[in-house]
Amino acid sequence: MTRRRAFCLSFALALPLAIGCSKDEPKSTRWSEAGAALASAAASGPPPSATAAPVVDGSTLNKRFPADGTDGYKRVFTQEKDGFAEAKLQKDGKDVATLSISDTNGTPDAKAKFDAATDKLDGKYPLVTVGKNQSSVLVGGRWQVKVSSATLDATARRALMSTFDLEGLSR
Repeated sequence: MTRRRAFCLSFALALPLAIGCSKDEPKSTRWSEAGAALASAAASGPPPSATAAPVVDGSTLNKRFPADGTDGYKRVFTQEKDGFAEAKLQKDGKDVATLSISDTNGTPDAKAKFDAATDKLDGKYPLVTVGKNQSSVLVGGRWQVKVSSATLDATARRALMSTFDLEGLSR
């Protein structure tokens, strides 16, 4: 019985090797295709992320937001990640607006919406209104500053955007 088990075991182990080493089967080109793709990518230059400006830690953007207490509003930071920071603006304990700063490097669609901007904040930052509740400006060709609010109109959102440290952000 031991010989029988040994034979069965060796047959079970040898069968996949015999099938995998068949000379009639074409060899996989996966590695050669991967090598060709890598060579092609190297020839076309570095990826956009390799040439883009370095990513900024989201917490460093916090100092560019309006100061806590501005116009009686309380500012509460809600999210920070690389290239992005967000805060809620509250008055009397209720959310009034969502403020954010985001890095548009690597996201051409985010920048493209400012190409057709006909309005400018402070005469130099392209301003767009998205829907009836959101206004955004592009600062330094890189940073999108956004104010979203269901209760503030476009004029109030614009005034709120002016309280950001846009000059500091553009540097």
